[in-house]
Amino acid sequence: MSAIPLIYNLRSVRARWRGNLAAVLGIAGVVAVFVAMLSLAKGFRLALVQSGSPTNAIVLRGGATTEMESVITRDQMEVIADAPGVAHDFQGRPMVSGELFVIAPFHHRASDAAALAPVRGVSAEALRVHRGVRIVQGRFFRPGFPELVVGRNAERIYSGLRLGDEPRFGGRTWRVVGIMDSGGSAFDSEVWADEPILSQTYKRPADLFSSVTVRLLSPSALTPFKRAVESDPRLTVRAQRETTYYANQSRAVSKVITVLGFLVASVMAVGAVFGAFNTLYASVAARAREIATLRAMGFGGFAVALSFVTESLLVALAGGIVGCLAVWPVNGLTTSTLNWQSFSQVAFAFRVTPGLLARGLLFALVMGFVGGLLPALRAARMPVASALREL
Repeated sequence: MSAIPLIYNLRSVRARWRGNLAAVLGIAGVVAVFVAMLSLAKGFRLALVQSGSPTNAIVLRGGATTEMESVITRDQMEVIADAPGVAHDFQGRPMVSGELFVIAPFHHRASDAAALAPVRGVSAEALRVHRGVRIVQGRFFRPGFPELVVGRNAERIYSGLRLGDEPRFGGRTWRVVGIMDSGGSAFDSEVWADEPILSQTYKRPADLFSSVTVRLLSPSALTPFKRAVESDPRLTVRAQRETTYYANQSRAVSKVITVLGFLVASVMAVGAVFGAFNTLYASVAARAREIATLRAMGFGGFAVALSFVTESLLVALAGGIVGCLAVWPVNGLTTSTLNWQSFSQVAFAFRVTPGLLARGLLFALVMGFVGGLLPALRAARMPVASALREL
């Protein structure tokens, strides 16, 4: 005979809403934690990836995986600037930015302790090469002066980095003259200073950079540019697309966050599944006569089992929706964590996307199926005659 109508399951779930409420809330909690952890990992990954541009290439010393490990001389930068595929401005100057990357301690507001922040030594060329970075308060630093431009997230995270403040690090007192906004990328967590001044402060040899960022003519220009610089005997460098570099920087931390999210959600899911077990087992026991009546009307054991699994999926779906609604308010909230590649704090926002919400609902349905399967089989195997005698 045909399956039991869906309207029967909908009415059954509604009629037993008090008993199903515990299962709904349990599944909602699991989904909320699951989606929150995934959105945390996605936000961290996007913050770093957004720092790069597909039309930018970053050049590091051969064998280096991060800017902290890399050293490139000014002579090498000039060779890189002459490579094919490099874009030039309206004055004919190559759009190339040699940058020095260091980390410095600042007072972290949330933890009330010292934390490391990335400090990037740049020139005015950086604003032309790193498109999307703009000064929203104050001005850009003057070359030759110990002045700072601070990312908007760094301003919030650390004490002493507001406009007009005079923080001290590296044995020198600096002055914050500008606040920059890069649209939520990792640059919002950085502090920018004049490269020669920063080099002097940290007693680095002159004309040495951590990396060179290049604006390309187009995204497709990476291939000839990469081939030229990596094959030049005067250079021992490695070039890659900027978005690829920052994606690699985010991989370790985002993977750990994702794995932790799965572990925490899995442990919680065990409790939610047992909650569904108890709810549906109690429902089977209480509905023995109802099940027997369905069987007597001609519905087979498979139809009864399918009906109970459907009810479990409906309860799980309701819990998934509640969990998704509960986690939605965290979208856009800013937090920070340690970037293991640079050992500095990176601020980023939770990113609750439709794709993550869909994964949360799918996870809820899996819990509902697992939690409802055994009670459904019990209902299907219930002896009809003994159940009917209870009528």
